[in-house]
Amino acid sequence: MGCLNSKTARRYPGQEDPVTLASQTAFSVSDVEALFELFKSISRSVIDDGLISKEEFQLAIFNNSKKENLFTSRIFDLFDVKGRGVIDFGDFVRALNVFHPNAPLEVKIDFSFRLYDLDSTGYIEREEVKQMVHALLWESDIKLTDETIETILNKTFLDADPNQDGKIDKSEWQIFVSENPSLLKIMTLPYLREITTTFPSFVFNSKVDDDIAA
Repeated sequence: MGCLNSKTARRYPGQEDPVTLASQTAFSVSDVEALFELFKSISRSVIDDGLISKEEFQLAIFNNSKKENLFTSRIFDLFDVKGRGVIDFGDFVRALNVFHPNAPLEVKIDFSFRLYDLDSTGYIEREEVKQMVHALLWESDIKLTDETIETILNKTFLDADPNQDGKIDKSEWQIFVSENPSLLKIMTLPYLREITTTFPSFVFNSKVDDDIAA
């Protein structure tokens, strides 16, 4: 019935039954089919191989395949759950599910922790936060002095690292984020709630209304 079920349609690597994907995510079957159209568009933007490469991912976000950024790379790596350097359709839907307004809070917290844990050590260290802050500022075209950035880092670790060991573990992160919910705004894309009627550009730097992100 849908575009994923057609017997004559081209099969894509990692293409899964939309009913199965819908049952495992906050998306409806119609949402999954709409996401498939988005996926196809992105996956053929550079090489038509049915997969999304990092270059195509950057092109979708920035409209520039060469504008690599730590934040973009990190998001791509977390989407690429199989570690193959490409994203298939199943990966795409399950990863986007994290950003759905109805996704469980604990899922968003876990993803955000892994986003900042650049070295995958199970801890968020000061240098990792500093690198990510610089990447987010660069992406947003916001300029802050080094002194201001250091002040932000000092305040973050004063609040998030109560034992002052210089690193934030997952339990400390959960408490910190729970007390500062605005940190998770970037983890919610409101348009995913109505993906079948709204088909926007695939971007992560959209502004989230407080009442939606809450």
